[in-house]
Amino acid sequence: MTTLVLCVDRTDDIGRKSGVRTPVVGWEAVRSLVTDVGLSDPEDAVVNSILESLRVARDLQDEGEETVVAVVSGSGDSGVGRDRALATGIDSVLERYDADGAIVVVDSAADERAVPIVESRLTVDSVDRVVVRQARDIESTYYLLKQFMADEELRETVLVPVGIGLILLPILLVQFSPAVALAGLTSLLGGALLYYGLGIDEAAESAPERAREALYSGQVSVVTYVVAGGLAVVGASLGALEVTGGAAAPFIGAVRFVYAAVPWLTAAALTASLGRLLDEIIREEAVRTPYLNLPFGLGALGLVVRGFAGWFLERRAGRGHLVVFDLTLSATQRLAVFILSGIVLAVVGFRVASRASEETLDEVIEAEPDERPDGGERE
Repeated sequence: MTTLVLCVDRTDDIGRKSGVRTPVVGWEAVRSLVTDVGLSDPEDAVVNSILESLRVARDLQDEGEETVVAVVSGSGDSGVGRDRALATGIDSVLERYDADGAIVVVDSAADERAVPIVESRLTVDSVDRVVVRQARDIESTYYLLKQFMADEELRETVLVPVGIGLILLPILLVQFSPAVALAGLTSLLGGALLYYGLGIDEAAESAPERAREALYSGQVSVVTYVVAGGLAVVGASLGALEVTGGAAAPFIGAVRFVYAAVPWLTAAALTASLGRLLDEIIREEAVRTPYLNLPFGLGALGLVVRGFAGWFLERRAGRGHLVVFDLTLSATQRLAVFILSGIVLAVVGFRVASRASEETLDEVIEAEPDERPDGGERE
């Protein structure tokens, strides 16, 4: 009776870390393999799994049983591909050795999923699950913390916000009540988590480089973004002055802020979008539809929001009626004019973008083969 002691590595840790292709069969070959894998990554659990397969094979041989020790691993980007590679390796071993049963050695739940593949080919007498003893002890916590402290990125992401929070907590407790101190501390930690979680740190780190590249490349949007930022600040300031100009309900104050700030914010958005549009025209010599639609859509949105804000203020805050060419409009008429203007502007923008895209497509179709972007021939 011959027993196959099979070490299964479904995730191909052996191939990725040591470069050895499996199956590896035989006592000496497997013992050499564990040295190669151990030297490449001593902390990998697959090293213990291979050693366990050698130990099981030795114990069975001491009992007078004939054994064959082998290591097989999967390969591929998907689970199906790894399982098929694993099955091919097992078939290759069984073609060379006629085994009556198998003892499968695994070190993880992912590897244990391959047991049915082995069972479909020969009888599995036992499944040996390898658990590294050190992982159960408190000593493993020390090594995990040591690895954590060695990672500079993790230290900056976790330890710096926690350290700042612990330093500020006593100061906040002395100056304010415990509720205010805890609220401030949680806000700080929450802001830090959002800062790193949303990738704002990466964007802030790369912003100077992107700004320098934009300046060197001569992009018009650099100037328009600065102008848009200034317009946005003016709009926010005027909205804040409108709110602080008198006592009113919070909702009316918010509507006043929107009414005063929306024209400037819309102008800022239009300026920024026009800069992107000019960059597209200069760089590509053809404009994509979204860049043509954006200014019209922003203008239409600004008109509609301004109209609703004016309607609320006229109905609830006593703002005077709108006068257009000596014609006084009621609140409802005012809202209707702004909404219709926004719709007309959006439709005009859609038609302009559609016409531009159609003209670009016609130019590509009518171009000669050597002048077309893809260099191909017309059908």
